[in-house]
Amino acid sequence: MSRRARYIAGCAALALGGLAGRAFAAEATPAELAAQIAENKAILDTVWVMLAAFLVFWMQAGFAYVESGLTRAKNANNIMMKNLMDFCMGSLAYWAVGFGIMFGAGNAFFGTSGFFVIESSEKTFESLAWTNVPLAAKFMFQLVFAATAATIVSGAMAERTKFSTYLIYSVVISAVIYPVIGHWIWGGGWLAQLGFWDFAGSTVVHSTGAWMALVGAALLGPRLGKYRPDGKANAIPGHNLPMAALGVFILWLGWFGFNPGSTMAADPSIAHIAMTTNLAAAIGGILAMATSWAIFKKPDVSMTLNGVLAGLVAITAPCAFVSPLSAVIIGAGAGILVVLAVLFFEKVHLDDPVGAVSVHGVCGAYGTLMLGLFAQDKFAPDTTGNGLLFGGGLTLLKAQFIGVISVFAFAVVAGLLLFGILKATVGLRVTESEEIEGLDIGEHGNLAYPDFEMGEPHSAGVGASKVPGLKATVGVPSPQAAD
Repeated sequence: MSRRARYIAGCAALALGGLAGRAFAAEATPAELAAQIAENKAILDTVWVMLAAFLVFWMQAGFAYVESGLTRAKNANNIMMKNLMDFCMGSLAYWAVGFGIMFGAGNAFFGTSGFFVIESSEKTFESLAWTNVPLAAKFMFQLVFAATAATIVSGAMAERTKFSTYLIYSVVISAVIYPVIGHWIWGGGWLAQLGFWDFAGSTVVHSTGAWMALVGAALLGPRLGKYRPDGKANAIPGHNLPMAALGVFILWLGWFGFNPGSTMAADPSIAHIAMTTNLAAAIGGILAMATSWAIFKKPDVSMTLNGVLAGLVAITAPCAFVSPLSAVIIGAGAGILVVLAVLFFEKVHLDDPVGAVSVHGVCGAYGTLMLGLFAQDKFAPDTTGNGLLFGGGLTLLKAQFIGVISVFAFAVVAGLLLFGILKATVGLRVTESEEIEGLDIGEHGNLAYPDFEMGEPHSAGVGASKVPGLKATVGVPSPQAAD
């Protein structure tokens, strides 16, 4: 049969199928039609939720690129391994324990059922009954969120953390710490009952990871060469800003699964959520660029990249509840705030190589509070109600404030316990010689760029050159490579 004949036969089959379908529809009872519509909706919802989950999973690549690009070449493999293991270790920990603690039936503070994603009764995962997708789809979507919270810590503790210690942390946050906070807010816990709202995770995901990162970075101390004897900071530039920029583009794309996907249904509101998400990211990048330009007299690349991420993080909580104009205002504030926060933490000697605490912690808390100001009930009726600026009074803003402070307190205490125990037992930090040589060699026994040698940078003033024996990470082709 020729290609043309096969094409005609296929069209005929489709036409006959369509006629048969219409004939069935004409003969079907109202109950049968309703059942068919419900089944079709469940299929569409499942496809959308899984597609969104895959987009959020791809954000792991974005985080890996951003963190690797903003740190030195001698630690690139270590960064990639940590991001990879976050998902590997987190997948098992969240499946075995975390999902049950977060969404299983229990009390106002944590779930006590549903471990290994086993639904022992209809009430086991009642907190997720509002979406009609299969349980496996619910798990997969929530799993990629848990992995996001875990990987935020990687950047703030980069270039000096023991790999084995990091693996232990990754399991604990995915199994216990993140799920407990998630239960409070998304699992029907006490903050949800209080009236706290976080649509897609400015606080649940981003601030949780960032406050853990804050504690971890503080207990680790700064990288060698970061601060001079007089206390002033040295710049330790990342080895590949184009890689970091590509990571931001990947994250921006992934956020269209992160925020719109949190509807967990193929709903028309997806379009509105995507629009507010994009506007906040765009203005966040512009305002961060402008702020850095005003301060440094040049538009700083890394600050601009973090400005985009800051806008995305800030809009994650209110994206479904605010107008496009409000999203622009929220994103603009985040773009300015992230630059000031990065400079503040550097001044107080919290060495955060990628600005994770500023982006995810400060801007996550800021965006959550902005929901209490800018929310409008018309965008999601019978949910948040109106915020303070739209006649809703202080009720919503008060609940948001309590939630932000509570999550901060719990995450900090949990971080102090976890990292404190690890520091006292297996240790947090690699040896000085290993840090100087690079974690790629010290922890993994190989280099990300074996055909390049790590030489001194062409520009002066880089912090690495202030420490005897510590080489910076500008890639200089070796004589062997040149040959």
